[in-house]
Amino acid sequence: MGATCAPCRSWSASGGWAYQSNESGRLEVYVRPFPKVDGGRWQVSNGGGSRPAWARSGRELFYLDASNRLTMVPVQTTGKTFVAGKSTQVLDTEYATPLNYRPYDVSPDGVRFLMIKDSDTVDQKAPPATMVVTLNWFEELKARVVAQK
Repeated sequence: MGATCAPCRSWSASGGWAYQSNESGRLEVYVRPFPKVDGGRWQVSNGGGSRPAWARSGRELFYLDASNRLTMVPVQTTGKTFVAGKSTQVLDTEYATPLNYRPYDVSPDGVRFLMIKDSDTVDQKAPPATMVVTLNWFEELKARVVAQK
């Protein structure tokens, strides 16, 4: 089993462990049952794959393909059976692949994604992105809840 870095693995609520490994000679995404990892091993990606992430439902697995494009595979898990469907490219844009983290995450409903784009792929004519950071939001929330009582 190749990779053990945090962005190289992901656990599903249904007991699946997805990870990337170069055991075939290039990075591919595999799934094993968890915690009994010796109960099976299934290759999910074909043609390269890395940075797997499960949808919260456990019915889809996302990963970056060999060209760093977000890809989705529908999966079915029943007992000790695992079946991966046909992979589909979700986003046709190359994303950054830093060594120490996965550059995307999946929303709880599995419909939206938070992505970090490589600076070379960002449209230089587009207005700069903004981010709002709220500090101590939990304390503000508690104060508002108390004020409403």
